Amino acid sequence: MKKILLVDDSNTALMMEKLVFQAHPYELIIARNGEEGLAKALAERPDLILMDLVMPKMDGLTAVKKLREHDATKSIPVIMVTTRGEAANMEIAFRNGATDYVIKPVNGAELLLKVRSLVG
Repeated sequence: MKKILLVDDSNTALMMEKLVFQAHPYELIIARNGEEGLAKALAERPDLILMDLVMPKMDGLTAVKKLREHDATKSIPVIMVTTRGEAANMEIAFRNGATDYVIKPVNGAELLLKVRSLVG
């Protein structure tokens, strides 16, 4: 079973993401900020990470940058999931190592397609 790490400080966003995946065979791991997300990524080695951009303790951009510095996590696809839809934010996210970018509120079908294209 493929593991997906959901990193978000919003209970609503996490609930929506869980609903998207509930009928699909993915193991979901939850982290509430970038710091916790980085630690869980290193410990759990997920197949994919959905990462919020704006979070306490460590933002998503910093977390992705740090993930790319570790051999164990540098090749894990990371989809940024954020309310920040501006082109400048997308460019910075991709420059820091994001694989894809999705705007909140999440379109469940779109997110599922992106996830399937990356991990099956």
